[in-house]
Amino acid sequence: MDERRLIDIFKWLHRHPEPGLKERRTTAFLEGALDEFGIRRLPAGLDTGVLAQIGASGGPVVALRADIDALPVREETGLPYASECDGLMHACGHDFHTACVLGAAALLKAREDALPGAVKVIFQPAEELNLGSAMMINTGLLDDVRLFYAMHTYPWYAPGTVGIRPGPVMAAADRFCVRLRGKGCHAGHPELGIDPIPALGNIVVAAQTIVSRTVSPFDSAVVTITRVEAGNTWNVTPETALLEGTVRSMTEAVRDDVQRRLEALVTAIARAHGGEAEVEYERGPSPVVNDAEVCRRAADLARGMGLCVRENPPSMGAEDFSGYLSIAPGAFIRVGTGGGYDNHHPRFTADPAALMPAARFFAALAESELNRLSREGE
Repeated sequence: MDERRLIDIFKWLHRHPEPGLKERRTTAFLEGALDEFGIRRLPAGLDTGVLAQIGASGGPVVALRADIDALPVREETGLPYASECDGLMHACGHDFHTACVLGAAALLKAREDALPGAVKVIFQPAEELNLGSAMMINTGLLDDVRLFYAMHTYPWYAPGTVGIRPGPVMAAADRFCVRLRGKGCHAGHPELGIDPIPALGNIVVAAQTIVSRTVSPFDSAVVTITRVEAGNTWNVTPETALLEGTVRSMTEAVRDDVQRRLEALVTAIARAHGGEAEVEYERGPSPVVNDAEVCRRAADLARGMGLCVRENPPSMGAEDFSGYLSIAPGAFIRVGTGGGYDNHHPRFTADPAALMPAARFFAALAESELNRLSREGE
């Protein structure tokens, strides 16, 4: 794989972002690139996204995953290869992930005859919608994978740096929506109605005590209210009110406890104010928990390749990579890309100079793990 070619692929992807489940042009581009490198595509049967394989079946299998969807963000980077799609941008580095995994796949293809097993490459749609990993898993084509790896750009590390942390690295992300019902009335005669707004205000304040007073300081959780709605004029007490938000947690036990306490708290406050509450609680991706031994081996390999290895802090962001880790262990690894603006920012950038070192690392990681798994199977 030529570095210039890899950078050209990255720039093409950056110029042509597409939202989740609509990555048709991206999918066609990847199919063409895989064909160009002689990499066999697998029959996933999906509208968007691609699965491919390097190496022969029958031996151990490891997988490299990239996400291909973009965000509804208007780009403000001023890059010469900036988005050509107004209101869409690769503001989370998925163009980098995709190019990097494609580069790793091409490097592995050049050594295919030496591989004692197979590497499956996953170009997953709809990560930002928390839908893509389940779609890929449901194809049944990943059931034989022994180890999964994914990467994510990290603007706070320079190129040539990888962040590898064992244990929980990304949070579970749940959505909740609370609908409060009281009794509407004239604003000048509140005694004739049941005002849902005081209940709403109490819930906003009390919800924060779930974390501060019921979750251990040694655990991590976040409850954030992100939307509040009530009424539509100044002189009418509304019948209903609504609030929406998210719960983030690093373990399933804390996740279960926070959900239970939030639902109980909302119901009790609404009842205390004479009203009723309906709680809609929607679970998103589970926490991403890196396997400690997998991380140790990856860090040793990275150091041996001359990369700087750091233990990045965990994030309360979410990632549907956790779905793959329900099949087999693996690691979610940060790749330093510089830039100085965080993911999802309209000025987010990823330095193309980080591409080739990362592609070489993930190709070497996949081959190293295949060799280890093959030896253990002897």
